Amino acid sequence: MGPAPAAYLPRIDREPAESKLALVRRLMETDPLGFFKELRAERPILVLPECTLVSLYDDVIEMLNMPKIFTVKLYEAKMANGYLMMHDDDALHYREKSIMQGLLNRDDLPEVRRMVRDISRDLLEGAGGGIDAVSGYCRLVPATIVRDYFGLIGMHRKDLMEWSYWAQVDTFYNQPFDIATAEERERIQASHDASGEKLGKYIAALVLTRSIALKFERLWAPLQRLAAMFRKGKRPLRDDIVSRMLRTKFPAEVDFDIKRAGVNAGGLLIGTIETTAQASVQTIQYLLQHADLFDQARNTAREDDPSQFDSIVWEALRFVPISPYMFRQTACGYTLAKGTPHETHIPGGTNVLALTQSAMFDPKAFENPEAFRPNRNWYHYFTFGYGAHECLGKYVGMVMIPEIVRQILLMPGLEAAAGIEYDGHMPKSYPLTWRV
Repeated sequence: MGPAPAAYLPRIDREPAESKLALVRRLMETDPLGFFKELRAERPILVLPECTLVSLYDDVIEMLNMPKIFTVKLYEAKMANGYLMMHDDDALHYREKSIMQGLLNRDDLPEVRRMVRDISRDLLEGAGGGIDAVSGYCRLVPATIVRDYFGLIGMHRKDLMEWSYWAQVDTFYNQPFDIATAEERERIQASHDASGEKLGKYIAALVLTRSIALKFERLWAPLQRLAAMFRKGKRPLRDDIVSRMLRTKFPAEVDFDIKRAGVNAGGLLIGTIETTAQASVQTIQYLLQHADLFDQARNTAREDDPSQFDSIVWEALRFVPISPYMFRQTACGYTLAKGTPHETHIPGGTNVLALTQSAMFDPKAFENPEAFRPNRNWYHYFTFGYGAHECLGKYVGMVMIPEIVRQILLMPGLEAAAGIEYDGHMPKSYPLTWRV
C-alpha cells in the first residue's frame, strides 16, 4: 500500500530549493508508486528548479505527442553522427526510422524468438545450476542477437555489451536532473567517449568489410544458388540486418548511403543490449519475489502459445519498468493540461520528466491499477516508449524479453541467492541457482 495522501508533498515544499530534487529522486527510488499516487491526486504537475514532473496519463500523452515542443534536445550532446533518435519529427528521423522498420521485418519474429529460445537454453544448460543473471544471461542473450540477427559480427560479445552499457548510462542517466558528483559525471562521460571511439572504428571496419564481401557474394550468387539446391535448399547468402542495409540500393535523393547504414548499425547495438537486460532481469526478480505470480508464470511458460506468459511479463514491467520516466526539453513555452485545475505553463528550455510509470497507474487508463492483471490493454503501456520516439526495435523486444524470462523460469527449483545489485541505475549482478 502507498502512503496516506499528502505524505510527501509537504516535505518537498519545506525542503530548501537546492535539495528538493534530491528528495524527489529518493522518493522515486524508494516508493515510486506511493509518491506518484500522491502526485496524481494532489499535484499532477510538480515544478522543481531543475525540472518539471508530469504524472497523469492524459498529460503524459499530450506532451509525448508533440515532439517539436517537448524535444529530445538533451540527447544531442550524447549521440554522434546525427543518429535518428536525436532528431524530432524531421525528414531524417521520419525517413531512417521508416527504412529501419522495414528492414526489421516483423515476419522475422517467429525466427527471432526461436533464436532467443535456443541461445537462452544453451547458456542455461551450460551454467551448471547457477548463473549471474545480468552479465551471464540477460546481457549475453541480446548481445548474441545483436551479433547473429542484426549482423554485428567479428567482435567479442563483452565488447558489444560494454559499448551498449556506457552509451545508455551517459545518455539516459547522466543528465542535469540526475544526482551525481562532478567527478562521477566526468567518469561516465569519459567512459562513453572511449567506448564510443572503439565502436566507431569497429562500425567503419564492419561496413567496409561486409560491403566488399557482399559484392563477391553477388558475383558468386548464381553458383551459390546452384550449390544450395544440393544442400536441401539452405539459404546461400548471409541474411542479417547489416547485410540487408548494405544490399539495399536507395536513390541518392533518399540520402541513405553506406555512412548512414553504419550509423544505424551502431544504433541497433546501443538500443538493444542494456535495455533488454534490465527489463528481463527486473521481471525475473519481481516474479521470484511474488510466489503466486511465479507459479502462475511458470505454469503458463510451459504452454506452446506464449501469449498468456507474455502478458504476465508486460504487467510485471508496469511495476518494475527500466525507468519510471522519459525526459524531454521544451523548445518554447507551452501550457500543459489547459482547462484543468492543474493547468501549468512550462517555459521554453525546461527539462520535463514524463512519469510514464505513474501514467501506467492512472485509473483513467488502468482499471484497479494497483492490482496485478495480465491481459490489460497493451496500447496503454509505455514499456517501449510512446509516439515519435517509440522504440525502433519494439517488436524484436516484444519477443526477446519474454522469451529470456520464460526460459529461466523453466529451470527447476529456481532461486535467487541475493537481490539485484545495482551500479547506479543499471543492474550489476543477480545470482540465480536451480537444481540440475
